[in-house]
Amino acid sequence: MENKEKAPKRKGARLKLREYFIANVGKVLDSKTLQGVAEGSSEWGRRVRELRNEEGMNIVTHNDLSELKPGQYMLVNLKPMPAFERGISKETRAFVLDRNGFTCQMCGAAAGEPNPFDSNRKTRLHIGHIIDKSMGGTDTANNLRAICSVCNEGASNLTLNRPDAIKLIAQVRRAPNKDQLDVLEWLIKKFPEQSLKFSAKKI
Repeated sequence: MENKEKAPKRKGARLKLREYFIANVGKVLDSKTLQGVAEGSSEWGRRVRELRNEEGMNIVTHNDLSELKPGQYMLVNLKPMPAFERGISKETRAFVLDRNGFTCQMCGAAAGEPNPFDSNRKTRLHIGHIIDKSMGGTDTANNLRAICSVCNEGASNLTLNRPDAIKLIAQVRRAPNKDQLDVLEWLIKKFPEQSLKFSAKKI
């Protein structure tokens, strides 16, 4: 019997999408085009999320960049973004985000609002390690924190502790009056009920 040559394996949708994004880095791609690249696969959207969350590809949407419209995607560059840790369960991620008030624990930006360091990007929260795993940190909730994409890009292997109340108050006292008023306005918006109770006690 003659040995029949094995037919080459077909590329999966994820691999095709990865190659297409890399070949078109920096270009705006629409959902129809990406679905075509995935040969009409109904799972193309999930494959894009896997490229972003599991492989760390810096793929942005209108949620990250105001210049993009819904249904548009762009691979910003080939530098990998920190991907979600597979070892962290969905339940742990949800607990950490809720515990941290869905705000970045470095800059204070809330999920979905314009990032304070880049107004063209909306805040996307990731789960980051307080003590990096390369330095002995664990995947337990007490070593995890919510952190936005912008801070995450500059936080590699940093182990900064959150400032305590005394240090925060000292920083605010040193700030100009305008900045102090901005802090007060932000606190009133964040804690409206507590602000009313505090005002009532003063009357």
